[in-house]
Amino acid sequence: MNNIKLGVIVLAAGRGSRMNSEIPKQYMDINGYPVLYYSLKCFEEYEIVNKIVVVTSPEDISMVQTDIVGKYNFSKVFDVVAGGKERYDSVYNALQCIGNVDYVMIHDGARPCITHRVLDRLMEEVISVKACVPAVPSKDTVRITDDRGYVTMTPDRSCVWNIQTPQTFEMKGIYNAYKNYFDSGKAFHVTDDAMLWEKYDGRRIKLVMGDYVNFKITTPEDMVALANHLSEGNEQNME
Repeated sequence: MNNIKLGVIVLAAGRGSRMNSEIPKQYMDINGYPVLYYSLKCFEEYEIVNKIVVVTSPEDISMVQTDIVGKYNFSKVFDVVAGGKERYDSVYNALQCIGNVDYVMIHDGARPCITHRVLDRLMEEVISVKACVPAVPSKDTVRITDDRGYVTMTPDRSCVWNIQTPQTFEMKGIYNAYKNYFDSGKAFHVTDDAMLWEKYDGRRIKLVMGDYVNFKITTPEDMVALANHLSEGNEQNME
């Protein structure tokens, strides 16, 4: 595995309107560090990562370069690039920048509790299957409704998983999937990278066990949960 070139894209361009804060959630302070610091630290210390591209809003590029990448000496950060209007625009910008890698992990910067344990699971699978995403079994019953709110289906909960990041792919396959999507005029709405792999590549995607603490920061309550998790002495690169 030491000969593998692994790139990482960390998405940090969101504004986080549900946080009720003027500061984007990925830059809010938790235990003395910005939220974005924690995931970057995990990838920086993961041995086989070759390069990291951070995607942020154009007005925040200089701040991220100086106050996060430079301040904490994240030497594997290859570039900080501007995001687009939608998540898929941001990912495509980064894919065009990251260059010659064999595999790429695409991660939400608002998921600070990613661990090396989950990264190991992803790498063990992606070499053979070429596309895998971390996920955890749903704890709740899920129901499908029609456009008026009436229940049409209740899936078997044992088959329902909550998808996390970093979604991990063979670089050539995911790049071509994104290129085909943009060449098509972005013909449908995309909520994650795996959707494009399913549409344009066709090879099956393997779910890999994630971690319930790898949650996405969305609301002020999530920030409290994150602070409590970190105050218990949990480290981002725990085995």
